[in-house]
Amino acid sequence: MSLSRFLLKRSLHGLFVVWGVITVVFGLRVIAPGDPANVLLPPNVDPEVRQQVIRELGLNEPLYVQYFEFVAGIPTGDLGLSLTTRTPVAARVLAKLPATLELAVAATVVAVIIAIPLGVISATRRHDPADYGATVFSLLGISTPNFWLGVMLIILFAVQLDMFPTSRRPVGFDTIVAQALALQFGSAWDALTTWLWHITLPAITLGTYFTALITRLTRSGMLDELGKTYVRASRAKGLPETLVRYKHVLRNTLIPVITVVGLQLGTLIGGAVITEAVFAWPGLGSLIINSFNARDWPVLQGSLIVVGAGFVVTNILVDAFYAYLNPQVTYD
Repeated sequence: MSLSRFLLKRSLHGLFVVWGVITVVFGLRVIAPGDPANVLLPPNVDPEVRQQVIRELGLNEPLYVQYFEFVAGIPTGDLGLSLTTRTPVAARVLAKLPATLELAVAATVVAVIIAIPLGVISATRRHDPADYGATVFSLLGISTPNFWLGVMLIILFAVQLDMFPTSRRPVGFDTIVAQALALQFGSAWDALTTWLWHITLPAITLGTYFTALITRLTRSGMLDELGKTYVRASRAKGLPETLVRYKHVLRNTLIPVITVVGLQLGTLIGGAVITEAVFAWPGLGSLIINSFNARDWPVLQGSLIVVGAGFVVTNILVDAFYAYLNPQVTYD
Protein backbone atom coordinates (compact mmCIF):
# COMPACT_ATOMS: atom_id res chain seq x y z
CA MET A 1 0.00 0.00 0.00
CA SER A 2 1.35 3.42 -0.97
CA LEU A 3 1.75 6.27 1.46
CA SER A 4 -1.09 8.25 -0.13
CA ARG A 5 -3.52 5.33 0.15
CA PHE A 6 -2.42 4.70 3.72
CA LEU A 7 -3.01 8.33 4.69
CA LEU A 8 -6.41 8.26 2.99
CA LYS A 9 -7.39 5.07 4.80
CA ARG A 10 -6.23 6.34 8.19
CA SER A 11 -7.94 9.70 7.58
CA LEU A 12 -11.25 7.92 6.97
CA HIS A 13 -10.76 5.94 10.17
CA GLY A 14 -9.91 9.18 11.94
CA LEU A 15 -13.14 10.79 10.77
CA PHE A 16 -15.13 8.03 12.46
CA VAL A 17 -13.13 8.52 15.65
CA VAL A 18 -13.77 12.27 15.61
CA TRP A 19 -17.45 11.60 14.95
CA GLY A 20 -17.47 9.35 18.02
CA VAL A 21 -15.85 12.11 20.08
CA ILE A 22 -18.45 14.60 18.87
CA THR A 23 -21.26 12.22 19.79
CA VAL A 24 -19.89 11.51 23.25
CA VAL A 25 -19.32 15.21 23.95
CA PHE A 26 -22.86 16.04 22.85
CA GLY A 27 -24.21 13.25 25.04
CA LEU A 28 -22.32 14.58 28.06
CA ARG A 29 -23.97 17.94 27.60
CA VAL A 30 -27.38 16.30 27.43
CA ILE A 31 -26.99 14.22 30.60
CA ALA A 32 -25.16 16.90 32.59
CA PRO A 33 -27.22 18.51 35.33
CA GLY A 34 -28.31 22.11 35.00
CA ASP A 35 -29.96 24.20 32.32
CA PRO A 36 -27.86 26.34 29.93
CA ALA A 37 -30.52 29.02 30.21
CA ASN A 38 -29.56 29.49 33.85
CA VAL A 39 -26.17 30.78 32.69
CA LEU A 40 -27.78 33.69 30.88
CA LEU A 41 -30.72 34.46 33.11
CA PRO A 42 -31.16 35.33 36.79
CA PRO A 43 -33.19 32.93 38.96
CA ASN A 44 -36.21 35.24 39.24
CA VAL A 45 -36.60 35.90 35.51
CA ASP A 46 -40.05 35.95 33.98
CA PRO A 47 -41.05 32.48 32.63
CA GLU A 48 -41.94 33.94 29.21
CA VAL A 49 -38.49 35.49 28.88
CA ARG A 50 -36.95 32.19 29.91
CA GLN A 51 -38.90 30.29 27.26
CA GLN A 52 -37.90 32.84 24.64
CA VAL A 53 -34.21 32.37 25.47
CA ILE A 54 -34.63 28.59 25.31
CA ARG A 55 -36.19 28.91 21.85
CA GLU A 56 -33.37 31.20 20.68
CA LEU A 57 -30.81 28.65 21.86
CA GLY A 58 -32.67 25.84 20.13
CA LEU A 59 -33.04 23.90 23.37
CA ASN A 60 -36.73 23.35 22.75
CA GLU A 61 -35.96 21.22 19.68
CA PRO A 62 -35.84 17.41 19.93
CA LEU A 63 -32.43 16.00 20.80
CA TYR A 64 -31.89 14.45 17.38
CA VAL A 65 -32.54 17.82 15.73
CA GLN A 66 -30.08 19.54 18.06
CA TYR A 67 -27.53 16.79 17.39
CA PHE A 68 -27.75 16.95 13.60
CA GLU A 69 -27.65 20.76 13.60
CA PHE A 70 -24.54 20.63 15.78
CA VAL A 71 -22.81 18.02 13.62
CA ALA A 72 -23.76 19.77 10.37
CA GLY A 73 -22.08 22.99 11.48
CA ILE A 74 -18.74 21.42 12.43
CA PRO A 75 -17.36 20.90 8.86
CA THR A 76 -17.86 24.61 8.21
CA GLY A 77 -16.18 25.59 11.47
CA ASP A 78 -19.45 26.52 13.17
CA LEU A 79 -19.23 25.28 16.76
CA GLY A 80 -21.99 27.54 17.99
CA LEU A 81 -21.94 30.62 20.21
CA SER A 82 -20.60 30.96 23.71
CA LEU A 83 -23.34 31.24 26.28
CA THR A 84 -21.43 33.76 28.37
CA THR A 85 -19.85 36.03 25.73
CA ARG A 86 -22.17 35.36 22.74
CA THR A 87 -19.09 35.11 20.50
CA PRO A 88 -18.28 32.27 18.07
CA VAL A 89 -16.86 29.24 19.87
CA ALA A 90 -14.45 28.46 17.03
CA ALA A 91 -12.82 31.88 17.33
CA ARG A 92 -12.34 31.48 21.10
CA VAL A 93 -10.89 27.98 20.77
CA LEU A 94 -8.53 28.94 17.94
CA ALA A 95 -7.35 31.96 19.92
CA LYS A 96 -6.35 29.71 22.84
CA LEU A 97 -5.00 26.77 20.83
CA PRO A 98 -1.54 28.24 19.97
CA ALA A 99 -0.64 28.68 23.64
CA THR A 100 -1.49 25.04 24.42
CA LEU A 101 0.38 23.78 21.36
CA GLU A 102 3.43 25.81 22.36
CA LEU A 103 3.36 24.37 25.85
CA ALA A 104 2.85 20.79 24.64
CA VAL A 105 5.62 21.01 22.03
CA ALA A 106 8.00 22.68 24.49
CA ALA A 107 7.32 19.95 27.06
CA THR A 108 7.94 17.30 24.40
CA VAL A 109 11.22 18.89 23.35
CA VAL A 110 12.38 19.07 26.96
CA ALA A 111 11.44 15.42 27.48
CA VAL A 112 13.13 14.13 24.33
CA ILE A 113 16.34 16.13 24.81
CA ILE A 114 16.74 14.83 28.37
CA ALA A 115 15.20 11.36 28.18
CA ILE A 116 16.82 9.77 25.11
CA PRO A 117 20.46 10.49 26.12
CA LEU A 118 19.63 9.48 29.68
CA GLY A 119 18.07 6.23 28.51
CA VAL A 120 21.06 5.44 26.28
CA ILE A 121 23.51 6.10 29.10
CA SER A 122 21.45 3.97 31.47
CA ALA A 123 21.35 1.04 29.02
CA THR A 124 25.01 1.14 27.99
CA ARG A 125 26.22 1.50 31.59
CA ARG A 126 23.99 -1.11 33.14
CA HIS A 127 24.39 -1.57 36.90
CA ASP A 128 26.66 1.46 37.10
CA PRO A 129 25.85 4.53 39.24
CA ALA A 130 24.62 6.31 36.10
CA ASP A 131 22.09 3.53 35.52
CA TYR A 132 20.86 3.67 39.12
CA GLY A 133 20.62 7.46 38.96
CA ALA A 134 18.55 7.34 35.76
CA THR A 135 16.28 4.70 37.29
CA VAL A 136 15.69 6.79 40.42
CA PHE A 137 15.06 9.90 38.29
CA SER A 138 12.48 8.09 36.15
CA LEU A 139 10.76 6.70 39.23
CA LEU A 140 10.53 10.15 40.80
CA GLY A 141 9.32 11.68 37.54
CA ILE A 142 6.49 9.19 37.13
CA SER A 143 5.48 9.41 40.79
CA THR A 144 5.46 13.20 41.17
CA PRO A 145 2.09 14.94 40.59
CA ASN A 146 2.30 17.78 38.07
CA PHE A 147 0.38 20.28 40.17
CA TRP A 148 2.66 19.74 43.19
CA LEU A 149 5.80 19.98 41.05
CA GLY A 150 4.57 23.20 39.46
CA VAL A 151 3.92 24.82 42.83
CA MET A 152 7.34 23.71 44.13
CA LEU A 153 9.10 25.10 41.05
CA ILE A 154 7.30 28.42 41.50
CA ILE A 155 8.28 28.61 45.16
CA LEU A 156 11.92 27.73 44.48
CA PHE A 157 12.79 29.37 41.17
CA ALA A 158 10.25 32.20 41.03
CA VAL A 159 9.76 33.26 44.66
CA GLN A 160 13.00 32.29 46.37
CA LEU A 161 15.57 32.64 43.57
CA ASP A 162 13.64 35.11 41.36
CA MET A 163 14.94 33.38 38.22
CA PHE A 164 11.64 32.84 36.37
CA PRO A 165 8.19 34.45 36.38
CA THR A 166 5.33 32.79 38.18
CA SER A 167 2.79 33.04 35.38
CA ARG A 168 1.59 34.74 32.15
CA ARG A 169 2.43 34.45 28.46
CA PRO A 170 3.30 37.98 27.31
CA VAL A 171 4.37 36.92 23.81
CA GLY A 172 3.49 34.02 21.54
CA PHE A 173 5.78 32.06 19.27
CA ASP A 174 3.82 33.26 16.24
CA THR A 175 4.90 36.81 17.08
CA ILE A 176 8.54 35.69 17.13
CA VAL A 177 8.19 34.07 13.71
CA ALA A 178 6.43 37.12 12.27
CA GLN A 179 9.17 39.44 13.52
CA ALA A 180 11.88 37.16 12.15
CA LEU A 181 10.20 37.01 8.73
CA ALA A 182 9.97 40.81 8.79
CA LEU A 183 13.78 40.88 9.36
CA GLN A 184 13.29 42.46 12.79
CA PHE A 185 15.92 40.22 14.32
CA GLY A 186 16.53 42.38 17.39
CA SER A 187 12.85 42.38 18.33
CA ALA A 188 12.57 38.67 17.48
CA TRP A 189 15.49 37.84 19.77
CA ASP A 190 14.01 39.85 22.64
CA ALA A 191 10.64 38.18 22.12
CA LEU A 192 12.29 34.73 21.99
CA THR A 193 14.12 35.25 25.29
CA THR A 194 10.92 36.51 26.91
CA TRP A 195 9.00 33.50 25.57
CA LEU A 196 11.64 31.06 26.84
CA TRP A 197 11.73 32.83 30.21
CA HIS A 198 8.00 32.37 30.71
CA ILE A 199 7.58 28.87 29.25
CA THR A 200 10.50 27.13 30.97
CA LEU A 201 8.81 26.26 34.27
CA PRO A 202 5.46 25.20 32.70
CA ALA A 203 7.29 23.05 30.12
CA ILE A 204 9.37 21.32 32.79
CA THR A 205 6.28 20.74 34.92
CA LEU A 206 4.27 19.27 32.06
CA GLY A 207 7.16 17.28 30.61
CA THR A 208 8.54 15.64 33.77
CA TYR A 209 6.30 12.57 33.63
CA PHE A 210 6.89 12.36 29.88
CA THR A 211 10.66 12.54 30.42
CA ALA A 212 10.60 9.68 32.92
CA LEU A 213 8.43 7.57 30.62
CA ILE A 214 10.69 8.01 27.59
CA THR A 215 13.81 7.36 29.70
CA ARG A 216 12.49 3.99 30.83
CA LEU A 217 11.25 3.11 27.35
CA THR A 218 14.58 4.02 25.74
CA ARG A 219 16.53 2.03 28.32
CA SER A 220 14.42 -1.11 27.91
CA GLY A 221 14.47 -0.81 24.12
CA MET A 222 18.24 -0.37 24.02
CA LEU A 223 18.81 -3.38 26.27
CA ASP A 224 16.56 -5.49 24.08
CA GLU A 225 18.28 -4.43 20.86
CA LEU A 226 21.80 -4.82 22.25
CA GLY A 227 21.16 -8.51 22.81
CA LYS A 228 20.10 -9.27 19.24
CA THR A 229 22.10 -11.14 16.60
CA TYR A 230 22.68 -8.24 14.24
CA VAL A 231 24.50 -6.33 16.99
CA ARG A 232 26.91 -9.21 17.56
CA ALA A 233 27.39 -9.56 13.82
CA SER A 234 28.12 -5.84 13.44
CA ARG A 235 30.70 -6.01 16.20
CA ALA A 236 32.25 -9.11 14.65
CA LYS A 237 32.69 -7.21 11.40
CA GLY A 238 34.77 -4.66 13.27
CA LEU A 239 32.31 -1.76 13.14
CA PRO A 240 33.01 0.94 15.72
CA GLU A 241 30.94 0.61 18.87
CA THR A 242 29.65 4.16 18.49
CA LEU A 243 28.35 3.37 15.00
CA VAL A 244 26.68 0.16 16.17
CA ARG A 245 25.16 1.81 19.21
CA TYR A 246 23.80 5.00 17.72
CA LYS A 247 23.17 4.27 14.02
CA HIS A 248 21.68 0.80 14.33
CA VAL A 249 20.62 0.07 17.90
CA LEU A 250 19.25 3.50 18.77
CA ARG A 251 17.48 3.86 15.44
CA ASN A 252 15.59 0.59 15.97
CA THR A 253 14.89 1.58 19.57
CA LEU A 254 13.25 4.80 18.43
CA ILE A 255 10.33 2.96 16.80
CA PRO A 256 8.33 2.50 20.05
CA VAL A 257 9.71 5.80 21.37
CA ILE A 258 8.27 7.69 18.40
CA THR A 259 4.96 5.94 19.01
CA VAL A 260 4.86 7.07 22.62
CA VAL A 261 6.01 10.60 21.70
CA GLY A 262 3.19 10.92 19.19
CA LEU A 263 0.55 9.56 21.53
CA GLN A 264 1.81 11.58 24.48
CA LEU A 265 1.84 14.78 22.42
CA GLY A 266 -1.90 14.43 22.06
CA THR A 267 -2.12 13.60 25.76
CA LEU A 268 -0.12 16.71 26.63
CA ILE A 269 -2.52 18.88 24.64
CA GLY A 270 -5.44 17.60 26.69
CA GLY A 271 -3.47 17.11 29.90
CA ALA A 272 -2.14 20.65 30.11
CA VAL A 273 -5.25 21.70 32.03
CA ILE A 274 -3.64 21.48 35.49
CA THR A 275 -0.33 22.99 34.39
CA GLU A 276 -2.07 25.90 32.70
CA ALA A 277 -4.14 26.49 35.83
CA VAL A 278 -1.02 26.52 38.06
CA PHE A 279 0.91 28.94 35.84
CA ALA A 280 -2.08 30.96 34.53
CA TRP A 281 -1.10 29.93 31.02
CA PRO A 282 -3.82 31.21 28.65
CA GLY A 283 -4.42 28.04 26.65
CA LEU A 284 -7.15 25.48 26.05
CA GLY A 285 -6.77 24.10 29.55
CA SER A 286 -7.69 27.40 31.14
CA LEU A 287 -10.54 27.80 28.67
CA ILE A 288 -11.90 24.34 29.54
CA ILE A 289 -11.80 25.06 33.27
CA ASN A 290 -13.44 28.47 32.92
CA SER A 291 -16.10 27.09 30.58
CA PHE A 292 -16.87 24.23 32.95
CA ASN A 293 -17.22 26.56 35.93
CA ALA A 294 -19.49 28.86 33.93
CA ARG A 295 -21.47 25.93 32.46
CA ASP A 296 -20.63 27.29 29.01
CA TRP A 297 -21.26 23.99 27.19
CA PRO A 298 -20.70 25.17 23.58
CA VAL A 299 -17.16 26.32 24.43
CA LEU A 300 -16.51 23.15 26.41
CA GLN A 301 -17.75 21.02 23.52
CA GLY A 302 -15.60 22.87 20.99
CA SER A 303 -12.48 22.56 23.13
CA LEU A 304 -12.91 18.81 23.65
CA ILE A 305 -13.53 18.24 19.95
CA VAL A 306 -10.31 20.05 19.07
CA VAL A 307 -8.40 17.94 21.61
CA GLY A 308 -9.88 14.75 20.15
CA ALA A 309 -9.03 15.81 16.61
CA GLY A 310 -5.47 16.51 17.78
CA PHE A 311 -5.16 12.91 18.97
CA VAL A 312 -6.32 11.58 15.61
CA VAL A 313 -4.01 13.77 13.51
CA THR A 314 -1.03 12.95 15.72
CA ASN A 315 -1.63 9.20 15.45
CA ILE A 316 -1.84 9.38 11.66
CA LEU A 317 1.43 11.30 11.42
CA VAL A 318 3.17 8.88 13.79
CA ASP A 319 2.08 5.85 11.77
CA ALA A 320 3.26 7.48 8.55
CA PHE A 321 6.66 8.18 10.12
CA TYR A 322 7.30 4.50 10.92
CA ALA A 323 8.62 3.55 7.50
CA TYR A 324 11.26 6.28 7.59
CA LEU A 325 12.80 4.85 10.74
CA ASN A 326 12.41 1.17 9.86
CA PRO A 327 12.01 0.03 6.22
CA GLN A 328 10.55 -3.27 7.47
CA VAL A 329 7.45 -1.39 8.61
CA THR A 330 4.90 -1.27 5.81
CA TYR A 331 1.70 0.70 5.31
CA ASP A 332 -0.50 -2.41 5.15
